[in-house]
Amino acid sequence: MAFSSSASSSTPFPSLQSLMEQEGPVVLSGDDVCIPRSADLLESLGLPGGLLPLRDIQECGFDKTTGLVWIKQKKKTQHYFKRAGRLVSFDEEVRAYVEDKRLKNVSGVKTKEYLVWAPVGDIAVEGSFDETIRFKSYGGISRTFPSQAFSRKE
Repeated sequence: MAFSSSASSSTPFPSLQSLMEQEGPVVLSGDDVCIPRSADLLESLGLPGGLLPLRDIQECGFDKTTGLVWIKQKKKTQHYFKRAGRLVSFDEEVRAYVEDKRLKNVSGVKTKEYLVWAPVGDIAVEGSFDETIRFKSYGGISRTFPSQAFSRKE
């Protein structure tokens, strides 16, 4: 699996590439490091970089051997994805197992469906040109949106 980073060599924090070369789990702390590195990791796996717009991040990490990623923030937050028309809730800790173009066994993420908060269990980019992203809940609800609705710029 190849990883790339959008950070230049003049940035004060490590690039994603240098982190992936380290042995064992990678653990980082603080917004200034975790926000760009977690977005870089998502994009390197073929997922939109704005998929997890968390704030006040205390810690983020990635275990290359198991594929586990986690992000811990100070408090639960909500984000409205305008282009998808969806309100999403993020717990203090968000965890998932990553694969190419997929987050599976997601915990700590819920989306508002009608009057109910539905926990998101799986997120996958689909289509021949990665044009759509599908969210599946543990309750059987599945929704598809344009991938661009979750880019870093959104």
